[in-house]
Amino acid sequence: MTGSQLPGQAAPASNEHHNNHRSPTPEEADRLALQRQKSIEQAIDEGHDADIPSDIGYVLDEQGEKRRKDAIRRNSLARARSHASHTTSHHHHDHDVEKEAAGDSSGAVTSSSEEDEANIIWWTENDPENPFNWPRWVKILNVGLISAQTFIAPLASSIFAPGVPSVMKEFHNSSPELASFVVSVYILGFAAGPLVIAPLSEIYGRLIVYHGCNVCFIAFLIACAEAPSFNALIAFRFLSGIFGSCAVTNGGGTISDMITQEKRATAMALMTMGVLLGPIIAPIIGGVISSDSDLGWRWVFWIVTILAGVVALCMLVFGRESYAPVLLQRRVDRLRKETGNEMLRSKLDIGLSPKDYFKRSIVRPLKMLVFSPICIIYAIYIAIVYGYLYLMFTTISRVFTNPETYNFGTKIVGLVFIGLGVGSLMGLVFFSVASNRIVKAKVGPDGKGTCTPEDRLKVLPVGAIFLPAGFFIYGWTAQYHVHWIVPVMSHALIGFGNIIIFMAITMALIDTFTIYAASALAANTVARSVFGAVLPIFGLRMYDTLGLGWGNSLLAFIAVALIPVPFLLIRYGALLRTRYEIKNL
Repeated sequence: MTGSQLPGQAAPASNEHHNNHRSPTPEEADRLALQRQKSIEQAIDEGHDADIPSDIGYVLDEQGEKRRKDAIRRNSLARARSHASHTTSHHHHDHDVEKEAAGDSSGAVTSSSEEDEANIIWWTENDPENPFNWPRWVKILNVGLISAQTFIAPLASSIFAPGVPSVMKEFHNSSPELASFVVSVYILGFAAGPLVIAPLSEIYGRLIVYHGCNVCFIAFLIACAEAPSFNALIAFRFLSGIFGSCAVTNGGGTISDMITQEKRATAMALMTMGVLLGPIIAPIIGGVISSDSDLGWRWVFWIVTILAGVVALCMLVFGRESYAPVLLQRRVDRLRKETGNEMLRSKLDIGLSPKDYFKRSIVRPLKMLVFSPICIIYAIYIAIVYGYLYLMFTTISRVFTNPETYNFGTKIVGLVFIGLGVGSLMGLVFFSVASNRIVKAKVGPDGKGTCTPEDRLKVLPVGAIFLPAGFFIYGWTAQYHVHWIVPVMSHALIGFGNIIIFMAITMALIDTFTIYAASALAANTVARSVFGAVLPIFGLRMYDTLGLGWGNSLLAFIAVALIPVPFLLIRYGALLRTRYEIKNL
């Protein structure tokens, strides 16, 4: 198990009841607390974290627990020495600090094996600082800000696509591979950024990382707008992709910080809407701007800069920190100043310095990708699907502007992407409704049931079937120049299947890794971003060699081969997750 409650500890009732319109009756509070405790105990027995709040705490293996206690003992000793030194300057009696820190019977500090519970800081009942107890409007506002960020960052990935011919002409470059790469290199930045951004958010908190990345993202967007050469544009696109990946990487973790599992699907749908609709709407905007002789391709980046600046400013004013370990540590620091008790510590303090924690956290996404079979399967599956999506982003304009096919102009070719957008919206609605129904059915009307991460995958087969169907129709209708409405409708099938796959796997990852959701999503983002950056480079040559019919059929055949994967995951996912869990993340 990755991040979960310590066995035997009851979950606070405040983590369950989040209706801020009225206070629960004593009977309701008792029932909810009992229900929550039963779900947690069952989750621990079954080896999954779906019913364990992300702020409950950590469970380490025996070796990790020993290191944690050793680190806490050293920190306690250092604080005790500091406290004793301060005390002796006001009092004339001495203390044996070594004995106190070692847990001597006459000392004031207990040993690491008998930690003083009075010095452990935790949430109080109905604690207003606990993100699970925030008012509903605060949660909605923060989810909205994250969704806006996850819309703008992917928007920047493909809004530039219709203007690529103008860029190649201005910089005197005719390479079709570089024409694709200047678009997809941004997604390569999405692969590199999460490796650092995710662990930083788990050390210093979500909010400060959002702010820092927003500033850098805007700076490199401006650099793209003023790029003096083609190579400089590629470099700036890559760097803007690194910092633009922040919201996509940490958004799921932020949502799991403050929203319970049974309501999480709707919040994730709002966030994912930006991730998938951003690149779809972007070419429509980019086509209009790039075709305007008074604006040109550079103004594409200025438009994105303005949008990113507005969202960053709103985030600065209204954004709130949601990461429980950071919030509790702030409380500890405040109480130490107020009480003078240097022995206070957060219940979520694992005793590591930021440097040591970063060394451990920065390799966590890579450990998940290498040692967790369930994470590897999720990553490969979604990487293929994501690669397909960005292959379409870089080839649709070429297909529909080709005089031999549909001969669309630059200004209107972006409208072709509406098919993907409509399909994605339909898939989003379908997933949200179906997933919520499944979770409610598992929990039951009496609230005594439990839900596993694999329950999130029950809608995955629907997406797995729609995706190849869309590619078969798209390939052959475009090959034989069937009326343009037919391939556009096939794009809707592709978008429908794509978002269902994306949402189901993302939700399963969050429910599986909870407190390490940011790292799990980072691992997934790395894999899918590499595919999203590389596949379009080879996609153009694939279409040139095989044609639109067989080229898209090849993609469809691969997707057909993946159809059994969802059924196998639903049946054997829990076994893989529990048997090959990563210890001591």
